[in-house]
Amino acid sequence: MSILKKIFILPIRFYQYAISPILGSSCRYNPTCSHYMVDAIEEWGVFKGVWMGLKRIGRCHPWSKRDMYDPVPKKKKKM
Repeated sequence: MSILKKIFILPIRFYQYAISPILGSSCRYNPTCSHYMVDAIEEWGVFKGVWMGLKRIGRCHPWSKRDMYDPVPKKKKKM
């Protein structure tokens, strides 16, 4: 994993382990939005991964369906 990915994932991990337990679970998706962003950064890189995560957070609101399974899409492998 590149240093740039680690730099962007570190504050998300801090949120997951230090802040989220205090606030409680409110994400409507599975995996949670913070896990989704980490997975997206690892799969697609920093710029596209952060963009995908921000779009996901924008969809996570009280009027969306509850407990929706929405994993990060995988990259197509080149043959």
